[in-house]
Amino acid sequence: MIPKADSKMVLRAKAVVSREAGAVLKIAPQIDGRFVEIVEMLLGCNGHGLVAGVGTSAAVAERFAHLLSVCGTPAIFINVTNFLHGGSGAIRPEDILYVFSKGGQSDEINKLVKIAQLKKAKVIAQTENAASPLGNMADVAFQIRATGDVDPFGMMALGSSLVNCAACDALCAVLLEQRGYTQEEFGKTHPGGAVGKMFENDDSE
Repeated sequence: MIPKADSKMVLRAKAVVSREAGAVLKIAPQIDGRFVEIVEMLLGCNGHGLVAGVGTSAAVAERFAHLLSVCGTPAIFINVTNFLHGGSGAIRPEDILYVFSKGGQSDEINKLVKIAQLKKAKVIAQTENAASPLGNMADVAFQIRATGDVDPFGMMALGSSLVNCAACDALCAVLLEQRGYTQEEFGKTHPGGAVGKMFENDDSE
C-alpha cells in the first residue's frame, strides 16, 4: 500500500524542495559586475580552465568543468590532492584556476591557489565569503551565498550545492552566447547518447 501524499515524510520533502527553490531565486540579486569580469576572463583564456573543489564542492566543480567544455570553454576538473602531490606541474600561465570553497578557508584549496599564482595563472574563487583568505588571494571572488536554512546543521551542503550549481549555469549560458557557440559545434563535441543520435538523424536527412 502506497503511503498517503500528506504523510509527514512527503510534506517534509516538499518543504525541503520549496526552500531550496527559494534559495536559488535569491541568487539573482547577488550577481554583479564581478560576473562580467569572470565571463571576460574565461572568454580571454588561451589555456584551460582548471576547476577544483574539495568535499561536496568537488562534485560541483566537476559538473561545472564538464558544462564549460560542453559550452565551448575548454575546462578540466582537477583532483586537488593529486595536484598538491606534483600534479600542479601541469598549471601554465595561460590557464585559469577556478576554485570552489564555501568558507574560503580550505587549506588544500588555498595551497593550490598559491601554487597557481606562483605559476602566473589567474584565479577565480566562488565562495560565500569574499573577505576570506581565499577571496583575498583570488583575482576575482564570485561571492554566492545560499540564504535561509537550506543546509542541515548549517554545514551539510545540500541547498548550497544547488545554489552554486545554478550560479555556474548562469555563467555557462552567458559564455555560450558570448562565444557564439553554434548547435553544429556542440554536435561535434557531443556525439554520444541520445543527443548524438539527434545529430545523426539531422545528418541523414
